[in-house]
Amino acid sequence: MTDVERLKAIEEIRLVKSRYFRGVDTADSELVRGILAEDCVLDYMGCCTDPATGRDFLPAMNVVMRGSAGWSSTGLRSAGIVSVHHSHNGEIEVDGESSARAIWSMTDRLFMPAGGVYAVMTGYGYYRETYEKIGGAWKIKTLLIERIRVEAH
Repeated sequence: MTDVERLKAIEEIRLVKSRYFRGVDTADSELVRGILAEDCVLDYMGCCTDPATGRDFLPAMNVVMRGSAGWSSTGLRSAGIVSVHHSHNGEIEVDGESSARAIWSMTDRLFMPAGGVYAVMTGYGYYRETYEKIGGAWKIKTLLIERIRVEAH
């Protein structure tokens, strides 16, 4: 792989991650399914748990999703929750012509429906992901959220 091919792959992977967050935040299930590998494994266990206190602010999110067909963006929205995700500083390593891995620092905010226990949950941490190039397009193969702080008010 040449330097130009590696840089092109890195940019394509950055776009995949941007589309993932946009799809999640706008509840666009088709967009998210389109950037996931068919046999993906997305591990959201502990994704709303503060590691310092052990408090889980949204236990219903503790799931491991297997396969892109299972993705649905309607869960949060139907519960009246609006999410806003920001990823930063992607550390992308291209391992070969069709495989890559990345660590993304991130912040997300979940705005809860009126009358709940809290109004906003803010999480900080990292997404650890692997990617596979399938049919000429990079797809998310695995995803794991690692939290460093979660707070709500």
